[in-house]
Parts: sequence; structure tokens; C-alpha cells
Amino acid sequence: MNSPSLSHLGELLKEVDRVRPAGASNLNDTIVSSIYGRAEQIAGLVVKRKAKPRIDWDKKLDDVLTSRAFGFPAMLLLLAVVFWITVAGANYPSEVLATALFWGQEKLTALCNWLHAPAWVNGFFVEGVYRSVAWVVSVMLPPMAIFFPCFTLLEDMGYLPRAAFNLDRLFKKAGAHGKQCLTMCMGFGCNAAGVVSCRIIESPRERLIAMLTNSFVPCNGRFPTLIALAGLLVMGTATSFGATLIVLGLILLGIGITLAASWGLSKTLLKGIPSGFALELPPYRRPQAGRIIVRSIFDRTLFVLGRAVSVAAPAGAVTWLLANIHVGGLSILAHCAGRLDPFAGLLGLDGFILMAFILALPANEIVLPILIMSYLATGSMVELDSLEALHRLFVVEHGWTWVTVVCTMLFSLLHYPCSTTLWTMWKESGSLKWTAVAAVIPLSVACIACAAVAQVSRLF
Repeated sequence: MNSPSLSHLGELLKEVDRVRPAGASNLNDTIVSSIYGRAEQIAGLVVKRKAKPRIDWDKKLDDVLTSRAFGFPAMLLLLAVVFWITVAGANYPSEVLATALFWGQEKLTALCNWLHAPAWVNGFFVEGVYRSVAWVVSVMLPPMAIFFPCFTLLEDMGYLPRAAFNLDRLFKKAGAHGKQCLTMCMGFGCNAAGVVSCRIIESPRERLIAMLTNSFVPCNGRFPTLIALAGLLVMGTATSFGATLIVLGLILLGIGITLAASWGLSKTLLKGIPSGFALELPPYRRPQAGRIIVRSIFDRTLFVLGRAVSVAAPAGAVTWLLANIHVGGLSILAHCAGRLDPFAGLLGLDGFILMAFILALPANEIVLPILIMSYLATGSMVELDSLEALHRLFVVEHGWTWVTVVCTMLFSLLHYPCSTTLWTMWKESGSLKWTAVAAVIPLSVACIACAAVAQVSRLF
């Protein structure tokens, strides 16, 4: 490079320093402010407005919901209310659905007996495939039917952009994008949907960070496991309220780990400068009940449920085979659990728990049914009719302690995403490398967190 070019480059850098004295974000803010200022001038010339109401309710609500003092508490309160409604409201419809679907199982078994079908036909198709599908539908459908409309209600009222605005500062400090908050919200319903929603982030680097960390927020398939185990911890006290607080704490932990992982990625594998976030807050509006119900049922609930059912059926078949093919007097499932036992012990788990998570790769919601089946050695998925029965099986008969419960919840919260989410990750990123990273990062975090809890607890 010759000297005139160096001189020209020096002048150019001085000019850059002049317009962005404290970083790239100021340049973005300057450009956006200029655009909005010019747009406001044009709008003032050509748009006629009605007289403003005496009380600007939008501004008053924003003064609370987006303020530094009340923005986060209000967000946590809304989140707690949504989860409490989901936790408390899903129990009864789940019981009704389970009763109806397992009544169908009895009829199918009676049909197999009437046809004199071999025992393996009833076991494989009815106790393996049908029962796994019935469990997934009865456990997943009620929470989704409650959670998704609540989520859509917040979205329709215009609150979600305010949540993204509140979290933008934290994500910017983590080297990520404020819109990542919106993709995380979608991840609460389904991590695959959360990965797809990362398309709203324009920057490829920040979009990839959002996709790689989306699984740290629990999807709807993991809520039944988390809620049931949280109930074990607080059994005998105010179960719904206590379980809601524990689940809320786990979600906050997931958000904290999302920020930490985003920061780590932005400093290592995905270095770069955070892009500007120009978000125009929409006005609050009255929710449209009909549209909310249609959108939440057809666009989200049925989509996620259909995906879960499509993977739960073959998973149930494989699980039934592993539990019913015996080698040396033990099922293949028991042999695998025995091999995993030493490593699982380091994580505060046991081999059967780890095996349940491995077999539940297609659908996280079948972790507990597989685990219950493994403990009971019945050779098929079973349903326990109460939290007390679950406590008796896990705690009394198989020696679970509070450390086992906490480590199982942590592993459920943090471990690798389900196969559908990984497949979606591969389709969205177009890279096997990043798909593998999306599985390895949460699995590593889960192992470290569980090992830390287990080892520290053994010191006392």
C-alpha cells in the first residue's frame, strides 16, 4: 500500500471516530434517530390527527411496563401468572383426557383378545405405540391449550415488544440481539418454533446465537416433567403455588444461562459487534378473542401436538422393544441403564434416568413415562394416578433424594434439544457443524450443572 493510500485511510478512520466516538451503536442510533426525525417532519406536514385524549393510557402503561424500576418485576409477575394458570388449570383436563384415551386402550386390548392376536401384537401396538401417543396427548394438549392462548393474548395486546425492549440491554451486553427475547418466548411453546422464529433477526451472527441458545428455555414438552418433579419437592405444602415458584425459578435460571451462553459464543465462536435494535413499540390494543383462539389452536397448539405425536409413536415402539427383549435374564433397557449408572451417579442421577432422557430424544414429554416403566419393569408405559404414587415409586422404592429431584430437573431444563428441534436447526442453519454445536453446548452445560450440585451436596 503506498503512502497516499495510508494517508487517505488515516483520514477515513478519523472521520469514523468523529461520527462514532463511543462505539458502533451510537452510529446506529444516529442513523435511526435521523430517519425517524425526518419521518416525523413529513408526517407532521401531511397527516391530520384527531385531538389527543386527555389521558394517554399508552404512555402511562409504558411508564410502568418499560421503566427501569418496574419493567422487570412486571414482566416476572405476568410470567408467573401465565405459568400459574397453566399449572393449576391443566390438571383436570389432563385427567379427563387420560381417562378417555386409556379407556380406548382397554377397548383395543379387548379387540386384540377377541381376534386371538398374538400377545406381542397387543404389547407392541397397543401398550407401546398407542399408549405413548395417548400419554403425549393427555399430558401435552391441556397445558398447550392454556399456555398458547395466554401467550397470544400478551402478543395481541402489544406487550411482547415491551418485553424485548426491557431485555435489549441485557442481550446487547451479551453480544446478542434484543429480538432474541421474542424467539425465546416462542421457545416456551416449542424450541423448533423458536429456532424458526430466529428469522426475525437480521444479523446472521446474532441469528445463529439465538438458534444455538434457544433450547435453554423449556419447551412445552418439558413442562410436565418439571411441574411433576417440582410437586415432589413441595409435596405436603401449597403444591400449586410452590410448584409455580420452582418452575418460575428454573425459567429464570434458563434465561440467565441463555445470556451467559450468548456472551460466551459472542466472545469465542461467533465474535462480532452487536447490531442496533430499532424497535417501534406498537400501541396497546384490545385483544381479539376469536383471532387469539384460532391462531393459538391452529398455528401453534395443533402444529406442536402433531409433531409430538408423530415422534412419540415410533419412540413408544422402540421403548417397548428395549423393555421386552431380554438378554441373560435382564431387559436390554436394564442392561443399558446398568452401564450408564456410574456416569449418571456423578451427575446426581441413576442409569434409568439417563436412559429415559436418551430414549426421549424424539419427544421430551415421554421422559417420565419411560422412567416409570423402567422402575416398575412392567414392559410398557404406565400411568401413575397421583403425585403421592409418584413419590412412593421414586422416593420410597428407588431412593430418590432432593438432590436426585433437583439434578433431574436441571438435566431436563438444560440438556440437548429434541430431534425435531435439531432437524429444524439443521434446516435453518444449513450446517451439520452448527447442529452438532446446538446439541453439545446444552448437554455440556447440563452435565456441569448437575455434577456441581451433586458434588457440592455430598460435602454436607
